[in-house]
Amino acid sequence: MNLQVIKLTKEQREELTNTYENDKNSTFRKRCHVILLKSQKRTSKDVGTIVGLHEVSVNSWLKRYKLIGIEGLKNKPGQGRKSTFNKEEHEEKVRKEVKKECQRLKKAKEQLEQDLGKEFSLRTLKRFLKTLSASGSA
Repeated sequence: MNLQVIKLTKEQREELTNTYENDKNSTFRKRCHVILLKSQKRTSKDVGTIVGLHEVSVNSWLKRYKLIGIEGLKNKPGQGRKSTFNKEEHEEKVRKEVKKECQRLKKAKEQLEQDLGKEFSLRTLKRFLKTLSASGSA
């Protein structure tokens, strides 16, 4: 039974509670919840069961919080899935191919996959086109 406990100052507890209740990033909120639960003298296994993490992960986040503070609970830049399309790199080629095959988006997708050397779904292409039009580029 792992009973690492963390004592929080009033300010730390308020910051964690505010983030847990209001931040838009659900993963960051969950990690704040982990620290708040650990400060209530709960076991890592109990905390893991509550938030849906393994007790080893609970202990890792507790360790990062102790070392770095609340910033340690955030994802580092560059983590996560990378975009299929890069606006600066692919915008012109995508727009050109879609314009050429405007009535047959599936055909444009196939040609782009060949030209770019990567596979993607039709839905991914539509999402990219939507971001281009939202930014006023399309």
